[in-house]
Amino acid sequence: MRGHDIISLLLVDDHYLVRMGLIAVLSLEDDFKVVGEAEDSDTAVAQFQSCHPDVTLLDLRMPGTDGIETLRRIRASFPDAKIIALSTSDLEEDIFRAIEAGARAYLLKTASREEVATTIRTVHQGEPAISEKIASRLKERAARRNLSQREIEVLDFLRRGLSNKDIGLALGFTEHTAKAHVKSILAKLEAADRAEAVAIGFDLGLLKTGGL
Repeated sequence: MRGHDIISLLLVDDHYLVRMGLIAVLSLEDDFKVVGEAEDSDTAVAQFQSCHPDVTLLDLRMPGTDGIETLRRIRASFPDAKIIALSTSDLEEDIFRAIEAGARAYLLKTASREEVATTIRTVHQGEPAISEKIASRLKERAARRNLSQREIEVLDFLRRGLSNKDIGLALGFTEHTAKAHVKSILAKLEAADRAEAVAIGFDLGLLKTGGL
């Protein structure tokens, strides 16, 4: 394989064994070469500046500065950086945040060797590599207007089963205002009722088990 056909890679993950596993898998492809590794955000930025990799595989969940902020940091200095987000999460909100921050692709850590290799090559060619499933979910996500922080708070109270009156008392406004917020939430989430709105909230990652 000719040198200019080699795709240089930077691997960013706080788990050593995960990085070693990726290196083992990627070494099976003749056109991949890992030129750098990092276990945290500062090292990732420094390694990118030093190695100038063709493609970076970036874990989104790291202690300290997370992958999303690391992605933003790299792209602030290198707007053309080709970064693939790696995650164990398939929540729409996590996917949306990564793509919004500039990731060219979003891969679950359960992805097959073939999927990882194809995604790297596609991104290296300058094209986004979003699976049909993720693209469909992002389209649905984009079709909904984002809930305001206040509406997310109201949605969390809906999760707890509170009435409009009780929501108003808890948040310091009238029952009429609470009803208006609930109506807006149902419309934005295209939900038929409160229960469906709560279910969608969990699907989108707006609600977490145990509350906000």
